[in-house]
Amino acid sequence: MSTHVVTTAEVTSLPLAGRLSDYVQLVRPKIAVMVLVTTLIGALLAASGKVDGLTLLWTLLGTGLVTAGASALNQLLEKRSDARMHRTENRPLPAKRLSSTEVMILGLAVTLAGLAILAFLKSGPAAALVAAASFVLYVFAYTPAKRRTWLNTFIGAVPGALPPLIGWAGIRGTLNWEVLPLFLILFFWQVPHFMAIAWMYRDDYRRAGLKMLPNFDPTGVKTSLAMISHMMLLLAVSLLPLRFGAGWLYAVAAVGLGLMFLAPMLKFARDHSLHTARRVLQLSLVYLPGVLILLLCDRFV
Repeated sequence: MSTHVVTTAEVTSLPLAGRLSDYVQLVRPKIAVMVLVTTLIGALLAASGKVDGLTLLWTLLGTGLVTAGASALNQLLEKRSDARMHRTENRPLPAKRLSSTEVMILGLAVTLAGLAILAFLKSGPAAALVAAASFVLYVFAYTPAKRRTWLNTFIGAVPGALPPLIGWAGIRGTLNWEVLPLFLILFFWQVPHFMAIAWMYRDDYRRAGLKMLPNFDPTGVKTSLAMISHMMLLLAVSLLPLRFGAGWLYAVAAVGLGLMFLAPMLKFARDHSLHTARRVLQLSLVYLPGVLILLLCDRFV
């Protein structure tokens, strides 16, 4: 059997529309949108109604470019494991529609461009420093940790919680304790969100050699414990905005959202089914935008 290796020349000869589609896949649009939305929330809360539209635009553009670069380099480092998973085997690198060299150059270029934009914001370089920390932690700490330890979810939750801090720093030029609740809400939210994903795709992760907690937890007890314990912490930190002026209507609504999110986790602790894990994932995508919108409404309405 002959093996044909796709060359860079063959890769670059692909139709333009197909190549653009592959570039979009490198960015992982759903994650990019979530990053930009949380960055926007941080910026709007920092502005307190006095939004400098141009600074906000440049902050979002810079953050988007850094996010795109991080996603591209993450896929470059994970192309072998991606090739072993059904859910990722058709990504541009494992499918050999883009070359590693091309992705590396693109990832580094857009990252540097994004950091340069953030560094020259009129509010100062604080946003660029936070974005650089997020990039380094995501690409060089979280990505390799996925092959070494099941604690990778908790490592990855740190850069995943930094985008609102980028938005805050982009507007104010500095960070203070008032932004801490945003960071903690995103940090603790990510654990049940990604544990649900890891349970749903545990066979894929095992095949790829990625060390996710469900791969070491055939009964699902440890996975459900991680979900529920971090959900309880999430309920607690969602009340921290009260310390910085949020009202009791926000608190009641946030607790209501949290209890709604907790309900399928309690069910998962009993049945450990794929259906219930998917329900946890679905409600995680309701809870986070919900609590962030509540924060905005409390601040501005």
